[in-house]
Amino acid sequence: MLEGRRIILVEDDEIMGTSLLQRLELEGASVLWFKQMARALGAIRTPQKHIDAVICDIALPDGTGEDLFTTLCRTATPPPFLFITGQGGIEQAVRLIKSGAADYITKPFDMGVFLERLSLLVSPGDTLDFPPVLGVSSAARRVEELIARVARRAEPVLIRGGPGLGKDLIARCIHDLSDRRAAPFVPVNLAREGDPEGALFGADGAVATVADGTLFINAISRLPLPLQNRLAECLDGRVPARFVIACGNGLDSLIETGAFSTELFYRMAQMEIPVPPLGTRTEDAVWLLERLFQNFAPTRAPALAGLSALCLEAARDHDWPGGGREVRARLLRGLGLASGDVLQPADLFPERQARPGGIETLAEARERAERAQIIATLDQTDGQIGEAARRLRIARTTLWEKMQKYGLS
Repeated sequence: MLEGRRIILVEDDEIMGTSLLQRLELEGASVLWFKQMARALGAIRTPQKHIDAVICDIALPDGTGEDLFTTLCRTATPPPFLFITGQGGIEQAVRLIKSGAADYITKPFDMGVFLERLSLLVSPGDTLDFPPVLGVSSAARRVEELIARVARRAEPVLIRGGPGLGKDLIARCIHDLSDRRAAPFVPVNLAREGDPEGALFGADGAVATVADGTLFINAISRLPLPLQNRLAECLDGRVPARFVIACGNGLDSLIETGAFSTELFYRMAQMEIPVPPLGTRTEDAVWLLERLFQNFAPTRAPALAGLSALCLEAARDHDWPGGGREVRARLLRGLGLASGDVLQPADLFPERQARPGGIETLAEARERAERAQIIATLDQTDGQIGEAARRLRIARTTLWEKMQKYGLS
């Protein structure tokens, strides 16, 4: 599966490095092994030949894997990075995934799982004969290549990503591209289920009705701990369905505190699809904005002629912490506010309207910071409003009102 691939290994541990080197060469890969960040930096930045992937430990004697990755990102797009981390480094690895790294794996790991994860990164890109799901950027297309590959498999898939990144669309696409597409696709969103046990395990629940189809479970962190063991048993092959599971970016902290079963995690994460945040894929934000405009603008009276060039430029400059949901909410609000023939930046981002001296008021700065903090907390709690309100130390109803105010509901 790695025949002819050129891999750079950055690992200072002699035993771990030797083990990985021998196994990768046994699989047919050509491996360059570096034990220090400084030497690896030059080899990756100016390679003599194309590099298919970089396997990098988080902890290095002269820096960190994060230092190496972010340094490379300043001047070019680095090869796919697969980070190796201990349990204590999971939070850092997740941060790197959100910044564009391809994947990570925690020690100790099964060599078979490691090789499978690596092969997903270096396999030739599938010819994507379906329309873009996430966007037109290279990062979005890499995710869609992963979709095409995992669709051919039967193992459980874990989709990771923050709010509004289309995890439900990815799950549906996996099903539609698989040999199970004639069977049912059964979605269960635990963030909206008042009775998760009934929704999953009841007489008419998802497990009983999915048959040989695909069972998509969203917001898996909302599943109560006692039910996690029952789901882990289903993943042992006792249920013929394919399981596709999605989570936000707060799952690792739940695992570390014991609030989420490690047994379930390792069974459901046999293959992973990390979804980069929309703020790192600005061309995808513009693509989505234009698609949604085509859908919603004709319903407005009078209809708008289009999006101004300045509006598109403003969309590129925004970091879109709310993902696609924020794009939709801002567009709908902008369509209602627009007074001209085309949508302008002030319609999409009213908080940026010009003011004397170009300085926002203290109230505006406070609202902008408050909105960003609410988005970050909802991301960490996988959309759990009650838990987010507890962390923000406000009432649940207050949080809900603020979410409506900022277009996050």
